[in-house]
Formats: sequence, C-alpha cells, structure tokens
Amino acid sequence: MDTSGAQEYDRLQELKTFDETKAGVKGLVDSGLQKIPKIFVRPAEELAKDLNYKKAQIEVPVIDLGDLEKTHRHKQIVEEVRIASETWGFFRVVNHGISLNVLDEMLDAIQKFNEQDVDEKKKYYTRDNMRRVRFNSNFDLFASRTASWRDSLAISFLDPDQINSDDLPAICRKSVIEYSKLVNNLGNILFGLLSEALGLQPEYLRKMDCSDGHLFTCNYYPACPEPDLTLGITKHSDLGFLTILLQNQIDGLQIFFQNQWVDVQPIRGALVINIGDLLQLVSNGKFTSNKHRVVANRLGPRISIACFFSGPINMDKVFYGPIKELISEENPPVYKEVLLSDYMAKAFTVGVDENFLVNYCKG
Repeated sequence: MDTSGAQEYDRLQELKTFDETKAGVKGLVDSGLQKIPKIFVRPAEELAKDLNYKKAQIEVPVIDLGDLEKTHRHKQIVEEVRIASETWGFFRVVNHGISLNVLDEMLDAIQKFNEQDVDEKKKYYTRDNMRRVRFNSNFDLFASRTASWRDSLAISFLDPDQINSDDLPAICRKSVIEYSKLVNNLGNILFGLLSEALGLQPEYLRKMDCSDGHLFTCNYYPACPEPDLTLGITKHSDLGFLTILLQNQIDGLQIFFQNQWVDVQPIRGALVINIGDLLQLVSNGKFTSNKHRVVANRLGPRISIACFFSGPINMDKVFYGPIKELISEENPPVYKEVLLSDYMAKAFTVGVDENFLVNYCKG
C-alpha cells in the first residue's frame, strides 16, 4: 500500500497547525519543547553532505569607508570594493556613517517587537505579500523542503511617502524610521562605489533605479535545542541588487566560498554587504552573488536586520539585463533581460532556491 500521500498530508497538516498558532518559532521555544518538530528537521542526506565540507579559517574582507571623500583613499576603496565583489560577493564596512547608538537601538527595537505579548505580534501576522508590514515564520513555509528556525518581521519602504506612516508597529516605529533613512543613504553611497568598480560613472546604478526603495527583513532566531538538525536560513543567494545586513553579537551567518563554509564573525558596529542576483545579472557576471546561510544556535536570540535594495518592484514594465557598456564580442551577454515584476513574483512562488538566478535568468 502506498502511504506517501498520507505522509505528505501529515506534513502539510503540521505546517498548517504551526502557522495557525501565529506565534512562530518563539512560541515553540516558550512552550518549553526539548526536541524540534519534524517540519524543521533537515533530510538525512543533506545533513550527511554538510559533514564533507571543510570549515574555513579565513576572514571576509573589511573595508573602511572613512576618508571616502579624499581622492587617493576613494580610489583605494573602489578597488577594494571591486575585488571583494568579484571574488567573495561579500564584504563588511566600518566607518560607514551610521552611529553605534542607532545600530544598537534598531537591534533592541526588533528584539522588543519579538518578545512583546504574543497577541500584540499576532496583529501583524500574515502571508499577504502586499501588506506593508508582515510578521510570520518562514515566508516560504509551504514551498520549502524544510522549515527554518526563525521568525521574521518584514517592512517595505517602497514608497517615499510611507516613511512616517503610522502602520509601523509602535514598539519599533521610531528606530525603524531613523535607521531606514540612514541605511538608504549608505545604500546610495555603495551603489556609487559599485558603479565605479564596474568602470562606470558613479551615478550609473542609481540612474537605473537600483536603490529605488528598500525592504527590511528583521529576523529573530531563538535558541534552538537541537541546532545540528536544522538551519536558521537555508543556503541561498539574495534576489535583489544589494543587501546591507545589521546583526547582533551572536554568530550564525556563513558564506559558501571556495567549496567551504566561512563564518562571518560579528564585528560590533560593522555592517555586512552582499551582492544580490540582480547585480550579478546587470554586471553580466562580473560581480558575484554568493550563496550563504544561517546556522541554528544553542545561544539566542540572534537578531539580524537585512535591508534589501531590489529596484522599483511595484512598477510595471521595468526590465533589467546586462549593462550594454559591459557587453562586447569578447564578453557576450551571460543572462537574458528579465521583467522585474515577473522575476520577483516567480521568486516568491518557488521560495528560497539556491539556483534561482541560473534557472530563471540564464541567457
């Protein structure tokens, strides 16, 4: 007798039961569980594969943005950004212009949102991607192979008029608005440096609307009783142009580099920058959108705030393809042009997919 259908049904029912609590992973932890539910347990073959990877003892590049306005230092910074973007697809920045106090207040605000009364959080629990403020656990819960050990608060800043909107949760509203303004400024600075690193004018990527709007995904990773069996976020690359990540002092972020996992150790006050799939696409593969993940931890909570710059995703008929100045007979287009709205819709349908860029955008 074939029981595969029944087993699949049971998993779906367990997912629905978990989702309907609207309490997320933190709700499981607060209930006192000692073993993680089966929906979070990674397949045996995936766990076995992890054992074959080497653990690297190398450091992700750190780039000091101080003295950026000085001509000699500016050229050095552009070169450091170019090398990191072509090889790692990741780098960390210090002296970036956002104070430690602002960073700490943002982290504290997100922790307070997640640790407030669960009934207050439930007001924002939704899987409607059109909602500006969305709290849930695993945006791809019903599409992914395995659920991940995290809860997330997503906040869109895709319309400039929304900046002082009252629809943000009161407990974190002030910190989110202040950080949003500052991280948007930093994003524009970085797009200028990245443009120059491609041999283009500083305004090039900004004129392509790469920095038009941004989305915060604020992740809360509770302490996990069985961290070796699950992940905080599965292996993936980011969909947009650029990500700026703020994280607290509990580690977990890993980058897949030279066939090994590299820990990104938190540096107080530093921000982690990574190239997204769309920037790899428009640079025609010159820049690298690298795979990364977050491991679960017995310590917690780990808190991270990812700011995604993905372009004008709410506008119709916006297309992105390899930049014409980077194309030649020697360097033909590697990727096809994509309609941004279709690209993003497809990505949310399939969930976290480590091969999305190749599968959907290869020329």
